Amino acid sequence: MEVFLGIPAADGTGIGSAFVIPDPVKRAIPQHHIKIDQTKKGWCRFEAAVETVTLELSEHLDSLSKTDPRDKAQWEVFETYILMLGDPVFIKEVKDFYEQELFNIEYTVQLKAEEYAAKLRQSGNDYLAERAQDITDVFGRVLDEMLDIHPFDINKVPDGSVIIATSLSSADTIVLSKRKIAGLALTEGGVSSHVVILARNYGIPTVVGLEYISKKVHTGETVIIDGKEAELLVSPDKSTISEYKSKIRQELLRKQSLRAFLDRPAVTKDGTKFKLFANIGTPEEAELALAEGADGIGLFRTEFLYMAQSGASLNAAARSFSEDNQFEAYKHVLQIMGDRPVTIRTLDAGGDKLINSVDIPVLEEKNPLMGLRAVRLSLKCPNLLKTQLRALYRASIYGNLLIMFPLITSVDQVRACLDLVETVKNELSSEGIAFKAHIPVGIMIETAAAALVSDCLTKVSDFFSLGTNDLTQYTLAVDRENPHVSSLYNEFNLSVLRLIQMTVRSAHDGNIPIEVCGEMAGRQDSVMVLGGMGIRTLSMSPKQISSTKELLSRFTIQELEAISAKHLDNLWDQNI
Repeated sequence: MEVFLGIPAADGTGIGSAFVIPDPVKRAIPQHHIKIDQTKKGWCRFEAAVETVTLELSEHLDSLSKTDPRDKAQWEVFETYILMLGDPVFIKEVKDFYEQELFNIEYTVQLKAEEYAAKLRQSGNDYLAERAQDITDVFGRVLDEMLDIHPFDINKVPDGSVIIATSLSSADTIVLSKRKIAGLALTEGGVSSHVVILARNYGIPTVVGLEYISKKVHTGETVIIDGKEAELLVSPDKSTISEYKSKIRQELLRKQSLRAFLDRPAVTKDGTKFKLFANIGTPEEAELALAEGADGIGLFRTEFLYMAQSGASLNAAARSFSEDNQFEAYKHVLQIMGDRPVTIRTLDAGGDKLINSVDIPVLEEKNPLMGLRAVRLSLKCPNLLKTQLRALYRASIYGNLLIMFPLITSVDQVRACLDLVETVKNELSSEGIAFKAHIPVGIMIETAAAALVSDCLTKVSDFFSLGTNDLTQYTLAVDRENPHVSSLYNEFNLSVLRLIQMTVRSAHDGNIPIEVCGEMAGRQDSVMVLGGMGIRTLSMSPKQISSTKELLSRFTIQELEAISAKHLDNLWDQNI
């Protein structure tokens, strides 16, 4: 038996067969001239690749439901791909160029696909511009087939697996979350990375920081993953397996005991009420939040919708996330939650959340976390924000909606966002489209700049939500996804706690609600500190709600205040 130690990311224990996900292979297209008598052989290879890809797409198409709205995007994509692969005009153009210029077939296909795509992008027609990406995507699959490059299909991971990988994308994690995965063991990813956040939401035991783990473990080996102790045990003996099966039973008994809190309100021992909301990234998670007893949705991370949309094609092609598709997603969540409040955050893309979309510019930034991301991106691309706001306001009539803007650093940014809100409301009114006129619009406090001027921001915001993940990394100048410095990421640093305390006071003085929706909101040690600082609304992974209720029931507010004060005093002693 071998034991590998990493960094604890998501609690829980899992036993299963290792499934190693290979690192992606980058496509390299050769370019050279061929002799005329070689053209027939090259063309036959091209036709065979087109036939293979068409068959694969047809099989995927057959597996999808025409009536399920969740399959709609993929259905449309695959159907378009099949039509493009059989387009006689484009195929003839490729063949003519190939036989006249005598370049190798791989280079010819890539060149002609890119030329055709460029013409469509320059057409000035939104529909044709989106078809441009379809061209490069589907013929990219043909090129992969010809070059014997076979991108890994995450859908092929069997149930019961412990996933071993260098890294995973958020889109891949969303797919895996719908399977019965026993655990995730990754080399890359911080404890507050988006992959880890999703894993916590779905109760998947996760360990990160396992160096070169995909080279050390082989698919099919029996492995045990312990998310709390950050251990990966490979080829354990029978007694070790028996020991961990007992541990899993104990965890199950603990979960069953917490079910007594599902329908109870969150109340301290002395009767002080808390509101416990859920953080979600997909409409399906709203069902999970409801089942776990959430009082509402405190944070709907809409960027995961975009990620799932861009990952709808097999090569994650860039495409728009339309107003109607967004409307259906938001409407679905609001209807699930009924009268419970649902806070939906506008797109927080950029930085560490890369999304392939024709609506989002592709930039080479030396420091993307400090670059064009979140609300900055939305204001730089106002049509992107307008589309989302239109979908949100259209959906507002189906539930109790709140809207929230991310990464605010100034009053002027809020005012610019509110101007777009008014523009959208005026447009919808003139079009005769129903919506709720008075929706609370708040902001996330996740930078030191926002915390320092939080008293001013109360004048232009209906509520605050403390995003402690970004607040911590920006305050401490630590990239939480970088394994080389992630150990310096500390939400209990005195500077972070002081900024939180400052924001709580501003919200109280400005008479606006405040909640915490970062990872601090769901950890037992930080829940006590936040409660002692005056926070009464917390938003967390759905799976953490019952244990948080149980924790609060064991303390009085006075005890929480004492814990908070002692923690601050201890930190103060360590920082002088």
